[in-house]
Amino acid sequence: MLAKSSTEIVRQQNSGLVLAQLRRHGPLSHTELSDRTGLSSATVSAITAELERHQVIERQEQAPPAGRGRPRVSFTQRRECGYLIAVRISSDQLEYSLVDYGGTLIDRLEETRRGQDEARSFASALRNTIERLCERSSLSLGEIRVVSISSKGLVDPLQPVLLWSPVFGDVSVDFSAIRGGGLEPDILLSNETRLVAGALARIVERQADERGTLPPRALCALSLGHGIGLGIAHLDPSGEYQVAAPDFGHMLHLANGGLCRCGSIGCIEATAGFYGILRTAFEVPSDTIPARFVPIIEMEKLAANARRGDRQAQFAFRQAGLALGQGLGRMQSLNEKMPVYFTGPGVRFYDLMERGLMEGLGQSRAIRREGMPELHIILDETALVFAGHLDLALGHMDRTAISASQE
Repeated sequence: MLAKSSTEIVRQQNSGLVLAQLRRHGPLSHTELSDRTGLSSATVSAITAELERHQVIERQEQAPPAGRGRPRVSFTQRRECGYLIAVRISSDQLEYSLVDYGGTLIDRLEETRRGQDEARSFASALRNTIERLCERSSLSLGEIRVVSISSKGLVDPLQPVLLWSPVFGDVSVDFSAIRGGGLEPDILLSNETRLVAGALARIVERQADERGTLPPRALCALSLGHGIGLGIAHLDPSGEYQVAAPDFGHMLHLANGGLCRCGSIGCIEATAGFYGILRTAFEVPSDTIPARFVPIIEMEKLAANARRGDRQAQFAFRQAGLALGQGLGRMQSLNEKMPVYFTGPGVRFYDLMERGLMEGLGQSRAIRREGMPELHIILDETALVFAGHLDLALGHMDRTAISASQE
């Protein structure tokens, strides 16, 4: 029994290697799969035959360039094997993306959030939109294998429950309520910046592979906007990145500081989030209840004033940078030196925060000892969130497909 169990585990692991390489580099030929996975030719043949028989992958034939000889045979995911829906919940809108097993975007819907009182009925509204997406693409609800949902905030590690978020506040949302009536997907709920860090890890891993160098042992993504989010990716002993999203934005920054959206006093976000910057700029009392959403045009106006020399506006952005720098300094003291990737709508004001950011980083003993980390700016956070959804959800679908093919 133990020997059989071990054999099954090895088969699943090897099948996972094959699907992972197809996901990252495919379509790939039999020989390329063997080279990239380190598996023998016979093992790759057995795996591809099994996955092809269960309609998880399919073969493609390409005629040789000269028109003579045998066609090149490669393998790729079978797009119709299943579908996923990625849902991004942000402060001002909802984005739904329908994607097939091959990673192709089929349809996308965007909806403006309707107000503050929708938390208790949100799962029902989400299901209605899923039904609409399926109807538009002539899919049955049963073909949706995974619904991957992301939001800023705190998520339950064991079940798809959003415990706290800047969108819904302390009212939790249980997304398992979308199931039923033919819709029985696996539901994946993630902190949004965790997905961003995971997507960045894949990008730097691919770049290192192309250069023939080693990827960084760790990296972090810091999302700037209405709130402040952090995702950290660490290489584990197997060479895979493991990603976490510590509650960076709600770490204490100032005792007796400003009121945060989470209800605490003096969080980093209460100084560095959009509402915190506006509060400092207009010298609003620190105990003023924060706005859940600040239109980007208001931040653009404030930034224009700062660039024209308005001292109070400049001070507000500098204080935001200082809070971020001091927080990053503490984070790097607890971890290891790692590159920092700034993302989110707030990066357009990076020039105004940079002075305070560098000052805050410089106050850390770890930074003074080991030197400044590499700092990068990524403008398109939306693309990273989507890529993170695909990496997480399609990887989950791969594992599910492997288990089903070996039953």
